[in-house]
Amino acid sequence: QLTSAAFATGFSWFPYILAIAVVLFAFSTMISWSYYGLKAWTYLFGEGKTKEIVFKVIFCLFIIIGAAANLGSVIDFSDAMIFAMAVVNITALYFLMPIVKREMKSYFARLKSGELKKFIN
Repeated sequence: QLTSAAFATGFSWFPYILAIAVVLFAFSTMISWSYYGLKAWTYLFGEGKTKEIVFKVIFCLFIIIGAAANLGSVIDFSDAMIFAMAVVNITALYFLMPIVKREMKSYFARLKSGELKKFIN
């Protein structure tokens, strides 16, 4: 409301534009998160029409729960899920560090020997 009121002092019609922008941003965010979620779901459980429908039903249920819940609870849940994903990724990075280091050394050795060409734009 503060942003809307601030812009309303200069342009009386701006709160309407801001409201439309917020709705479009929220809608596009839901679409992109559903796409990312579906790709992760198919990676974990495989492709298939039934599996895709199960994900979409779960996603829609969470939209309803999120719309009915307190904003603080939704943000806390979202932060907890992002933290859980980060823990898994950081753990995987830790265990894959020797492989990444080996591949990086191999890459730089091939680059130095001329086996790979360096392209600079």
